[in-house]
Amino acid sequence: MSAHRTRIMYIEDKSESLNGAARIGRVTFSKSGRSLTYRGRTFQSLGGHGFKANYFDVESGDHFWISGPRKDGRDRLYDQSGKPVAIDEDVAEDYWRNIRGQKTPARGSAA
Repeated sequence: MSAHRTRIMYIEDKSESLNGAARIGRVTFSKSGRSLTYRGRTFQSLGGHGFKANYFDVESGDHFWISGPRKDGRDRLYDQSGKPVAIDEDVAEDYWRNIRGQKTPARGSAA
């Protein structure tokens, strides 16, 4: 049996506002690719039917924007948001080196 594909992704909570809490973390895709898991939560694709969101949490129904992180770090759907983007510690080095093309910044830095 083959392992499910994982990838570092940008995850933004859209349930309370268009500029919600956001983070960079490793997700695991389902075999079909229509759902993914992150930190014990399962997200299902909205199949293009979401408003400023592309996934929903199957348990809570909350909407999220989940996408591949950008090399320039401008992952938020709305650039004007000043909220920091958290980076999970287990992916930080990989994210900064392989996606952003930089050295890992000081511990506790946000994207």
